[in-house]
Amino acid sequence: MKVREIMTEPVIVINEDETLEEAAGLMLDKNIGGLPVVDGDGTLVGIITESDFAAKEHAIPFSRIYAPRLFGKWMSKEGVEKAYEAARRIKVKQIMTTAVVTVEEDDLLAEAINKMLDHHVHRVPVVRDGSPIGMISRHDLLKLIVNRIEE
Repeated sequence: MKVREIMTEPVIVINEDETLEEAAGLMLDKNIGGLPVVDGDGTLVGIITESDFAAKEHAIPFSRIYAPRLFGKWMSKEGVEKAYEAARRIKVKQIMTTAVVTVEEDDLLAEAINKMLDHHVHRVPVVRDGSPIGMISRHDLLKLIVNRIEE
């Protein structure tokens, strides 16, 4: 089975110069967990997912202290709420992941699944000539079960 047979298309993307508020709004409106990020030419430059919006506790370098990190910044636990308010002005390109795992539409589905497992990602953009044309996610894998039952 090829990626194109199961991918979700058309893909919903966001421009790297949009704000996190716009990205969050688009993700909520479309009920999706991630967006490929494109530049002005439509070329894939990153990805932003729900996990990028969640404060994560990380060890402070050279210390045994753990503190929240959100939008690439260290903060106090009390500062997390203020960081969300500030997110209205932060550009997508400031927090997106730039090392994006991708597949092409003619790749085997098994290859896409292996990439998701190997890289611990839940969604993978499908690209053609560097531009996103679809998305494959764990949700799309449910189609495999339904298709097998209907046959």
